[in-house]
Amino acid sequence: MLYYIVRRVLTMIPTLFVISLLTFVIIELPAGDYISNQIAALRATGESASIAKLEFLRAEFALDRPFLERYLIWIGLWPGVHGFDGLLQGNWGWSFEYEKPVSEVVGPTLPLTIVLNAATILFVYVVSFPIGIYSATRQYSWGDYGFTFIGYIGLATPNFLLGLIMLYFANLWFGLSVGGLMAPEYIGQPWSTGKALSVLAHLIVPTVVIGTAGTAAMIRRLRANLLDELHKQYVTTARAKGLRESHLLVKYPLRMALNPFIADIGNLIPSLVSGSVIVSVVLNLPTVGPVLLNALQSQDQFLAGFILLFVAVLTLIGMLVSDLLLAVLDPRIRLGGKA
Repeated sequence: MLYYIVRRVLTMIPTLFVISLLTFVIIELPAGDYISNQIAALRATGESASIAKLEFLRAEFALDRPFLERYLIWIGLWPGVHGFDGLLQGNWGWSFEYEKPVSEVVGPTLPLTIVLNAATILFVYVVSFPIGIYSATRQYSWGDYGFTFIGYIGLATPNFLLGLIMLYFANLWFGLSVGGLMAPEYIGQPWSTGKALSVLAHLIVPTVVIGTAGTAAMIRRLRANLLDELHKQYVTTARAKGLRESHLLVKYPLRMALNPFIADIGNLIPSLVSGSVIVSVVLNLPTVGPVLLNALQSQDQFLAGFILLFVAVLTLIGMLVSDLLLAVLDPRIRLGGKA
């Protein structure tokens, strides 16, 4: 097991470099960059006083150099650029839109983004696991039809609309402030017990809104996998031998049906971040989603590149967690299929 963990962690290193290259290619695809667009706008309006400063910034951050050299500077493998050491040295870059380091722009949003994603994933699995088992073991019952109907409603309802409805009732029934991840009086204040409790209370609405679609999909996936296992010959044989239904379910079919269910942990993270951008804007959530949207619109390449790479790192961590859980659940995985 230790060898498998080390091998998976070492595999993440070249994977992360490939992802960083693809991320840099994506943010470089649109013609020009933030400074080039600003220079073009100033020339169109006849203002030339600030062009020299923008040209200086363009050279300062190596935006006038070849593509490969810019990539190596960005990740920190090309020395000699003043003010930008690269990601490997802990320098996340400079945000031209906000005129401050990327670390200061995304610093307050990263912990809240991680907390929101972790809460959403926990919600998806805690809700979908028992419902999926219930629907599979009571196929075509009223409960199965009811959960299926609710799942389809969750998939069909736009997240932003569901968020607005839940915000209204949360404010009406529980007095929660509309939008945000904490009460207004805690914004900008140091962490305390009251602030933590306020964050937990405000996490309920976005967690349910963002996790609804993923929960419905997980329920259908676990139900289908478990139904497939329950109709196999070994289950019929075990029942004929008098094995208790609960013991039979837990020991054999459920374990086999959980493999695809657990493998989706890593796939959930990028879908949650990308799917929560509109929800974050509507609910005024201080996460990286709205910041990424603004960065892509303004071609703030260092800011957009770091956020995309941050999501990729979260995805790799999620895949590692799912692989380790699968290795514990299924010995064939950690033994390379030899068992």
